Amino acid sequence: MPKDANDLEKPARNASQNEVGGEIEKLEALMQGPDFWSDKNRARGVLAQISELKQKKEGVGKYDKGNAIVTIISGAGGDDAEDFSAMLFSMYEKYAKKKGWEIHFIHEHKNDHGGYRSISVEIMGPAFAKAMAGKEGPYGILKNESGVHRLVRISPFNAKKLRHTSFSLVEVLPKFSKMEERDVALKSEDLKIEFARSGGPGGQNVNKRETAVRIVHLPTGIAVHASGERSQEQNREQALAILRAKIFKKAEEEKKSVEESMKLTKNTEIEWGSQIRSYVLHPYKMVKDHRTNVETSNVDAVLNGDLDIFIEAERNL
Repeated sequence: MPKDANDLEKPARNASQNEVGGEIEKLEALMQGPDFWSDKNRARGVLAQISELKQKKEGVGKYDKGNAIVTIISGAGGDDAEDFSAMLFSMYEKYAKKKGWEIHFIHEHKNDHGGYRSISVEIMGPAFAKAMAGKEGPYGILKNESGVHRLVRISPFNAKKLRHTSFSLVEVLPKFSKMEERDVALKSEDLKIEFARSGGPGGQNVNKRETAVRIVHLPTGIAVHASGERSQEQNREQALAILRAKIFKKAEEEKKSVEESMKLTKNTEIEWGSQIRSYVLHPYKMVKDHRTNVETSNVDAVLNGDLDIFIEAERNL
């Protein structure tokens, strides 16, 4: 029996994604090597490649209109690093206010000095922005802020007033909407429905008429059968209910996989050599992005939320 045309096209549609997935696996295998972090520049390059490939696999811009979950985690530097995390949060908070966005606290772990060991917030854009064509939301604008940030200054926590270097990790993830089974839409053009005679118990009506139903969801290849009811319509409804549940489960698993793949915390060392941006307050003043080479001496403006020069340059990353 010849395959449906959609079944023949499916391998072609998935081929490029499989190739990208293979490249990601190779690069992630490199990361497990004992000498991976010995060459910091090479390590940063590999991390950038993985991030780019993962975006390509999932579809660039897929989540750009949505809200962002921003997590800041203190790295090497003790009290200074935790204070730096508070400075970074203040910077993003001020940037969000300039954009007219709202901030909802998810979790915060403060120290005795008002610094953050870690903090997670949801940054929410105006509800109407999602419906506007081409309008980026907080995630689309902030996503390239993900990475290790470095601060150099005279430590306010050191009695000798020595210069100190601190590190914090910024992780920006899309806010995934909660999906429910009733949200699964089944389009008629995506369904291949077949009928057959039921076998087994059930009486003459079941065995003589084509009451058994088989439904294939063409986009995913998921197939379900139902034959336990006495009528074709009852079996059809039962098959559709099972199919909807299977698609929902698959979507939830894929969503979880995407969330995990976007997290930096598993594979990123929060230390020297991993930084994407440096904030230098001593012996001179400068903020420099090491990916785009954009820099400014107006450190105070940046820490007050003036991030546009960096974010615009990041669009080409």
